[in-house]
Amino acid sequence: MKVAFLTLGCKVNFYETEQMMEQFQTLGFDVVDFQEKADVYIVNTCTVTNMADRKSRQMLHRAKKKNPDSLVVAVGCYVESGEAKLEEDSAVDAFFSNREKEHMAERFVEQFHLTPKETQTMGSRHVEHERTRAYLKIQDGCNQFCTYCMIPYVRGKGKLVSMPEDEVISHVESLAKQGYKEVVLTGIHLSSYGVDFSDALNFVSLEGKPLLAVISKVAEIEGVERIRLGSLEPRIITESFAKELSAIKKVCPHFHLSLQSGCDTVLKRMNRHYTSAEYKEKVEILRKYFDYPAITTDVITGFPGETEEEFLITRNFLREIAFSDLHIFPYSPRRGTKAAAMTDQVDPQVKKHRSDLLIQDTKEYQKNYADAFVSKREKVLFEEVVSHEGKGYLIGHNERYVKIGVLASEAAEKGYGENEIHEVLVEHVLV
Repeated sequence: MKVAFLTLGCKVNFYETEQMMEQFQTLGFDVVDFQEKADVYIVNTCTVTNMADRKSRQMLHRAKKKNPDSLVVAVGCYVESGEAKLEEDSAVDAFFSNREKEHMAERFVEQFHLTPKETQTMGSRHVEHERTRAYLKIQDGCNQFCTYCMIPYVRGKGKLVSMPEDEVISHVESLAKQGYKEVVLTGIHLSSYGVDFSDALNFVSLEGKPLLAVISKVAEIEGVERIRLGSLEPRIITESFAKELSAIKKVCPHFHLSLQSGCDTVLKRMNRHYTSAEYKEKVEILRKYFDYPAITTDVITGFPGETEEEFLITRNFLREIAFSDLHIFPYSPRRGTKAAAMTDQVDPQVKKHRSDLLIQDTKEYQKNYADAFVSKREKVLFEEVVSHEGKGYLIGHNERYVKIGVLASEAAEKGYGENEIHEVLVEHVLV
C-alpha cells in the first residue's frame, strides 16, 4: 500500500512528518512522492494564518482529486482548530491531532481495519530523504500566549514538554550513523527547553542552562559536524548564554530571533515580553560573541491598530538591525485569540502593501549579507546539483546558511560530492 506525505508550516512539522514516515515504513507501507498516485495521502497541516488554513484544505482536496479512491488524512494543527469543518468535508477520510502523531500509523491501521499483510507491497522502496541536514524536535508546547497566536491552544494547551537529554543523545547518535552531518534542534518554544524537568531547579539559572547542556552533549557525538538551532526568544540571549554557546564550536552562527514588530506599542499589544531596545541589545550580544552571525526573524504587518507611523518605526528598526533575512506575514486573525477580538483591524490591502514593502527590503538585506562572502573562503556542506541561470551548480550552505554554489564541472574536477564539507573560495552566492 502506497502512502504519500505533504508537510505545511514550521520545521517542527517537517520533523514530525519524518517520524510518521518511519512509522508507516515500519508497518510495511511504501512511501512515495506526494505527486504520485497513492493509496493514502497524509497532509501535516498548519493553522498559523488563514492562508495556512486554506492551503491545508486545498492540499487535502488536491489529494482526493488525484486519486478519488484513496484515503485522505489530515493531521496536525489545523485539526485542532478546524475539526468541525473537517468532519463535514467529504474529501477527508480521517484526521488526527498533534497528540496522536506519535502513534499515528498504528491508529490509522486500526481505524481502517488494515492488517500488516494488506499494507505490504512487493518491492517496497523508501523515498530518499535529505541526508545532510536532520531536524530533531526536542521541545513541544508554548505558554507565552501572544495575543495573535493559536499555538498554545493547539499545541498542548500551554503545557511545556521537553525530550529528556539521554533521548536527545540517542536520537542524534542514530542520525549521525545514518550519515547526517548537520542537526537542527527545534521546538515550538525552544527557549523553554528543560524548564519542565524535575531537576530543573538544580541549574544555577534556568535562562538557557538546560538548552546549553544538551547542545554541549550533542556536540560530543562523532559524525555531527554542525549544530543549528531553531527559533529562539530574545530573552534567552544573555552575556553568559552567548559566551557559553560560542564556546561550542559546532554551533552555527545562524540565529532566528523572534521579533514580530519593531514598534514598542505594537509589541505591547501583541503581549511580547520585550521592547525594541531590549531586542537590539540581544542582537548586539550575539554579534559580540559570534563572527558576523546571520540574524533572521519574523515580522507581522498590519497587526490590529498598527498605524502608518508604527509601521514606519518597524521598517526603520529592521533596517537598523540589518538582518540577513526576514519572514514577512500579513496579520491573520485567528478565532479565539485576543487579537481577533480587537476592534481596530487593519484593512487587508494596507496589510498587503506593508508586507510587499518589507519583502522588497528583505531582498536587499539578503543580497547585502550574502555578497559579503564573495571572494572569501568558506566551509560549505554540499547538498545537491541544481540548474541556475542555465548552468549546473553543486550547491550547499555555509555555517551562516548562505547558499553557495560551485560550478558542477569544477566540483567534479576537485572531487566535491553531496553530503561533504569542503572549504572553497566563494565565487557564486545564490539568493
